[in-house]
Amino acid sequence: MSATGWIRTRLGVLLPGAGSGGVAGPPGTWPKTALALPYIGMLLVVSLDYFSNTKVTVEPALTAVPALAAVVSRRAWYPLLIGVCTELAAFLMAFYNEALGASVHSATVFAIALVAAIGWVSVTLRLRQERALADAQVVADVARRVLLRRVPDRVGCVRAAVHYAAAAEHASIGGDLYEVVNTRHGVRAVVGDVRGKGLNAVETAAAVLGAFREAAHQEPALEKVAGWLAVSLDRALHENDHPGVEEEFVTLVLIGVGPDGAAEIVNCGHPSPLLLRADEPVRALELNETVPPLGVLDPCDVKPPVQRLAVRPGDRILLFTDGVIEARDRHGVFYPLAERLPQCADGTPGEVLGRLHEDVVRHVGRVPGDDAAMLLLQYEPVGVLPHQAAEQVLANG
Repeated sequence: MSATGWIRTRLGVLLPGAGSGGVAGPPGTWPKTALALPYIGMLLVVSLDYFSNTKVTVEPALTAVPALAAVVSRRAWYPLLIGVCTELAAFLMAFYNEALGASVHSATVFAIALVAAIGWVSVTLRLRQERALADAQVVADVARRVLLRRVPDRVGCVRAAVHYAAAAEHASIGGDLYEVVNTRHGVRAVVGDVRGKGLNAVETAAAVLGAFREAAHQEPALEKVAGWLAVSLDRALHENDHPGVEEEFVTLVLIGVGPDGAAEIVNCGHPSPLLLRADEPVRALELNETVPPLGVLDPCDVKPPVQRLAVRPGDRILLFTDGVIEARDRHGVFYPLAERLPQCADGTPGEVLGRLHEDVVRHVGRVPGDDAAMLLLQYEPVGVLPHQAAEQVLANG
């Protein structure tokens, strides 16, 4: 068994259709009722010829029937079957019209056979391509599950949700990255954006995420976590010999939230997170000092400042990539995230991100053409019920 086949078998429950031997029909596949279209077309041609008062035969129109069979079918033998039926119909029409020896009949018979053979070849090649695409999609889904792991609804003292959309068609992973972990230093999260797209961006994202998952548990200071990521990024870029390594960089924002509500933020060239607090306008958590993205400075010079703030039960912090705020409508207007966030803020973190994504799509008029990731953290200490959280927010005024 091939590696892809093993993956498809093992993940048959997680990935619908992955464990089956057949190929699941791709979106836009014709329904089974469409298999009747070649027969209907054949009947229409025969009827037109039979009821026509002219002496001009429409027999050559039968050549379109096996071509139609190749379009609507996902079985390689179907165009051949339709080709045989069409040949019989052509002989019946020629016999009725007393044109068995006519050159138009001979040409039609040859054309039907040729089109049926071409249809068989085209369906066979299409099925191979679909199988290759399905296998590649399985591998991409597995890679995403390994690289971008599912974020649980509850992580330590916060409730969390993530929404991720890759720009590449048929891809489930791109250059944006996210992670949330519960450590002895509190809940720590990262959202970042790798410059560029494609496999190089995925490799770079994997290096950063792997380093974060280790450093978040080991380093008590959040700014040292950023330094750890800078060292790992520099090593990964030079080890993998990326083209244009001198121009590679990663923007990211790190956040840590303790059980007592003490939050820390480190920003390295990334869009500022947004704080959504009850009865207050949305506030961007901006730093006074600008720090370049990782990969711009030498790793030993990466010493970003730490912004500290106290969060209250019920406070929400939205981390996102530039694929969200740089989404433009047909007039070139960027998506106003800070203005639209309060309108989508009702419900759980997952529901909020779902509404935001739908709102971005409405703003653009289509699915945005860039990778976009959003991570929403809601501070909700363990043991504090939602109504208690609201009372504490009012008490802290």
